[in-house]
Amino acid sequence: MPQGTLSRGETVKRSKSKPVAVPEHELGALLDTYKAYLTQHKLKYTAQREAIISEFLRAGGHLSAEELFRIVKKKATGVGLASVYRTISSLVDAGLAVERRFLDRTSVYELHEPGHHHDHLICMKCKKIFEFENEAIEDQQRKVAESLGFTLKDHKLELYGWCQRTNCPNL
Repeated sequence: MPQGTLSRGETVKRSKSKPVAVPEHELGALLDTYKAYLTQHKLKYTAQREAIISEFLRAGGHLSAEELFRIVKKKATGVGLASVYRTISSLVDAGLAVERRFLDRTSVYELHEPGHHHDHLICMKCKKIFEFENEAIEDQQRKVAESLGFTLKDHKLELYGWCQRTNCPNL
């Protein structure tokens, strides 16, 4: 993973410089989890749902329902945008996906990875989302919560600014 050094010697890791798809050998287990969720909720596992979830898992990154629909319709016939919305909603309910909202964007979804936490840097011009990890930031957030008498259960950190990519309209 690409890393950078902060001024006090702390290290920041970019979680994903490009979207990372789920490895093929892990797809089966995730599909099995989803199938169990559908069975428990008396829902059918259809060819359309399979196409949608497979493409979501293969795409990686932060996808809107519309972006996922554009990907799926190139590879599977008979899949409508409403089916994508329903499937994404069920993936969130099943605990396999997380919904995020950055800036003025519509909802975007990413794979839920239990035990893995990352934060986000969002470019306000090109809307590119960068994921990063920094244990010093995590430690500081825990200390602040404890000092204020909180038992921290979850959190998210979103930092907004302008990226320095050559194709960003900011430059």
